[in-house]
Amino acid sequence: MNPSRTLTPIAEAVRPFFAGVDLGGTNIKSALVDDRGQLLKYHTEKTHADRGPEDAAARMGEAVHRLARQVGLATTDIAAVGVGSPGPLDLTAGTIVRAGNLVGWDDFPLRDRVAAHCGLPVTFANDANAAAYGEFWVGSGRDFDSLVLLTLGTGVGGGIIIGDTNVEGAHSHGSECGHMIVDPSPSARLCPCGQRGHLEAYSSAKSLVARATEAVAAGATGSLTKAVSSGESLTPILIGREAEAGDPLATELVMETARWLGIGVVTLLHVIDPAAVMIGGAMTFGGNTAPVGRAFLARIHDEVRQRAFPTLAAKTVIGYASLGGDAGSIGAAGLARLARQHR
Repeated sequence: MNPSRTLTPIAEAVRPFFAGVDLGGTNIKSALVDDRGQLLKYHTEKTHADRGPEDAAARMGEAVHRLARQVGLATTDIAAVGVGSPGPLDLTAGTIVRAGNLVGWDDFPLRDRVAAHCGLPVTFANDANAAAYGEFWVGSGRDFDSLVLLTLGTGVGGGIIIGDTNVEGAHSHGSECGHMIVDPSPSARLCPCGQRGHLEAYSSAKSLVARATEAVAAGATGSLTKAVSSGESLTPILIGREAEAGDPLATELVMETARWLGIGVVTLLHVIDPAAVMIGGAMTFGGNTAPVGRAFLARIHDEVRQRAFPTLAAKTVIGYASLGGDAGSIGAAGLARLARQHR
């Protein structure tokens, strides 16, 4: 959720209207926006992945109807719907190829089933790509002509927007920034995808907790270890809190995460040369509002200055995303708008 979210009254909205649905492993987030990307209404509900994909597709379709009703519109007043989904996906077929933590959802035709339930044309995108487009359209990237978004959560998601084009790739696997190789050694950390040395294996929440667990088990001392020993769950929030309090282990873990992320950013700069790189997702350690969040970003900048071409290090804007949890649903709606313009 985005605590700074503001809603535009329907009387001030600009037609046409678009709906976006962001499918996650825990929640389904939906948004209704106008032609400028202004948020009119939003809705969040549990995914209940165990009920199966058809049940979720039906509720995603109903969410579109609900959003329209809540602002006094007919569903037919909505021009198109965008759906963002975790992947890998087959964007041409509109299917989830491999659903990861959505057990039993593999090869499900999500795009067409949501379209059947809402009765509107549906655009299909990777969830991180949708979030990137949201930031590019109306968020932290709105002043730039190209953008990379890295989302830090359970994994590391990525989205690349260049000149209003969402980089999806020839095989629907474009912008998988979390799976670039940052450590080619045989002993590199194992990524959840099964390969070693990927950025996600070093800069995700799952990786951070795994490295902290290893350090505590190896006998590390300090307030983080004491908190875990007293029964607190070892989470990125706890690690960030203890880093804020000055615990050496927690601070080292956060800065190490930033270092690996900086290495990944350098590769993106050299390959893409985007105007901006934005960091989003649930694991930003408070972002610009917290000392640890600011130190985390500064460490990324340090790595970029050490490793990137000087022009890229000096001119590329690297900062935090601004739309929070709304980026995916707003971006999915924006991609539906973009697809409608290109028809």
